[in-house]
Amino acid sequence: MSRLALLVALAFVATALRGGLMIWQEAARGADLTAPPASQIVYDRNGAFLTQIGNATQGEKGEKRVDYGYWPLERIPERVARATLILEDRRFYAHSGVDPRAVARALWNNLAHRRQMEGASTIAMQVARMQRPGPRTYANKFWEAATGLAIVARQGREATLSHYLRLAPYGLGSHGISHAARFYFDKPVDDLSWAQVALLAAIPQSPGRMNVTRESGLRLAVERARYAIAQLEKEGALDAAQAELARRELAAMRPLAPKRRPETLHLALRYERLAREGRVRATSQYDPRIHATIDLSIEREATQLARRYLSIFRNAGARQVAIMVAERGSNAIIADVGSADYNDPRAGAFDFTRAPRSPGSTLKPFIYALALERGALKPTDLLDDLPEGASGVSNADGLYLGPLTPRQALANSRNVPATNLLRRVGLEANFLFLHELGLHDLEATPESFGVSMAIGALPTRLERLMRAYAALADDGVMRDLSFARDEERAPPRRVMSLDTARLVTSFLADPQARLPSFPRYGPLEYPFAVAVKTGTSQNYRDAWALAFSHKFIVGVWIGRGDASGMRALTGASSAARLAHAMMTKLHGTKPGDLAPEAFAPPPGRVAIDLCRADAGPECPQTLREWVRPDEISARPAAHAPAAVEEALAAESGALVIATPEHNMHIWRNPEQPAPLNKLALKLADGGKDAQIVWLVDGAPFTVAQADETVFWPMTPGAHRIQARLALAPVASRPVRVIVE
Repeated sequence: MSRLALLVALAFVATALRGGLMIWQEAARGADLTAPPASQIVYDRNGAFLTQIGNATQGEKGEKRVDYGYWPLERIPERVARATLILEDRRFYAHSGVDPRAVARALWNNLAHRRQMEGASTIAMQVARMQRPGPRTYANKFWEAATGLAIVARQGREATLSHYLRLAPYGLGSHGISHAARFYFDKPVDDLSWAQVALLAAIPQSPGRMNVTRESGLRLAVERARYAIAQLEKEGALDAAQAELARRELAAMRPLAPKRRPETLHLALRYERLAREGRVRATSQYDPRIHATIDLSIEREATQLARRYLSIFRNAGARQVAIMVAERGSNAIIADVGSADYNDPRAGAFDFTRAPRSPGSTLKPFIYALALERGALKPTDLLDDLPEGASGVSNADGLYLGPLTPRQALANSRNVPATNLLRRVGLEANFLFLHELGLHDLEATPESFGVSMAIGALPTRLERLMRAYAALADDGVMRDLSFARDEERAPPRRVMSLDTARLVTSFLADPQARLPSFPRYGPLEYPFAVAVKTGTSQNYRDAWALAFSHKFIVGVWIGRGDASGMRALTGASSAARLAHAMMTKLHGTKPGDLAPEAFAPPPGRVAIDLCRADAGPECPQTLREWVRPDEISARPAAHAPAAVEEALAAESGALVIATPEHNMHIWRNPEQPAPLNKLALKLADGGKDAQIVWLVDGAPFTVAQADETVFWPMTPGAHRIQARLALAPVASRPVRVIVE
């Protein structure tokens, strides 16, 4: 060999070695196992699919897409390993990342026979390609082979296979067999049958063509799965009976139902946001499911009701609606409807549970709560609903009712008493208290809102009102709203005393106190105990209703996306009707039903009956009020003919009837049989051990325990109902009812 030829040969070898070293170094850098973060599937409280939270990625051509899955395996199930390797890499345990036999076979088929191109890709080579996608070229194939060798050398075969089973595509954006098992069969991967494992193992060869939600795609996947079962039977991985069972199961398969998000896309977006903020957590790293508090059946009912009532109010200019439902006590959100329709061109894409709007009168209960907390207000005080001293504030109806108790003033939602009360306690104190309740997070000064913050000047959101009213319902303890079983929430904290919370609740739950502004038996009245507050913003831009019972809290907003006014559409005439329909649906109430429960009174207070301001000297109409014993010793500030003697008797242990109310007018349901028209009789706060004799028109009706509710078959006419102890001369004040 000439000297020149030797130099050329040496140069060629050096270049090859250098190139090989560079390729190996590049391959070694790709030998680490990497994967996108595991995406999450959200299920409702009953296990129904709600949505997926995907990962935004770029495809091989630079296009943006959203992928799902990438769930790691805690261990590889034997069935999954066998079915996958029989189809993808039979000699996985016999080679080091590149299979020479497969390469030779592929070269022979591709060059000599010119059949459809084969790639000879092993599991390790596929992992290399999935971690760094690129065009299908010979150069990239060579890099994949080198990287596959490096992966197996560094990570070992089990880790390589496990990583493949995390990255492999299973169609419809699903990656990883653990995710695919949940997504397609709603099972953990360990519980898959041989047929289901074989079907999933078939898909990665061509995920687009083998779309198992379509007949054609399922047919291709089943054909390949049957081949896998035959080969597994041949190798002894399953016996003849198991193989036959798998074939029958494959033959019976029908296209799988695709998972769909709920119509109210705002709900899916909320969970995506909560997950990205880290506020909702998956069960574990191997089971990245989120268990939502939402009940999709109630969500659908809320959506249907919202759309139905919005259609009624469209003629008055309403264009959008939002509704939330929470379980009382846990604050678990079971329905969350952000708009009538996400695709509605009239601002449907806005989530109006989160949109800041004018709250109208819905903040008033908290103005009263702060005044009670500070000792600036007592239940027996009188508040002036008069034009004098109103600072330019008027009531929504343009009328003034004169002196009112706090119960009447709040229940009638009078603007003048509320703004005067706010001024008495102080702008800054109220502004800070509303901030503490989470109703705003504004940096502005209280003076920029003035006393109008009591009647709608301070913007807030429906979800914030839900939390604040939940604190009122929960005896003054503030808890975050809950959207998932495993969720980061701030610890509960007390924001008002139990005494104040129960007093304000009793104000909002008193249908008699709402007169004359809100007539009886309208949308604010329920056949069971409900505290309700409505709100209407200036020029009828927003209509609100917040209501809570012993079981649920319902919040409703109705308005327009452009914040323009509606035509005389108030909270009481619109939002309250939707809230009423939702609440009665939740309780399963039928026409004519009456539930006996009442809200618990404030402990340490006693019930007295106060005359209404418009009752006249003989006091035919009274209001039940809860006062401290020391407030009775002095003559009540409210209307003079109050029953002080009865109140003093109550202080010493007398009985107080909670249901029915004094001077109650009751209509029987003509569609029910006479024996079913019954009136609940219940004491306000009876001892469990005491026996009570219930008297109707002076005659004993029944004997019951003090904490027991009894039911009296109603008969038409005026009746006098009384309760007395069976073994002591203690009796309640008689209650008069009229039955029609």
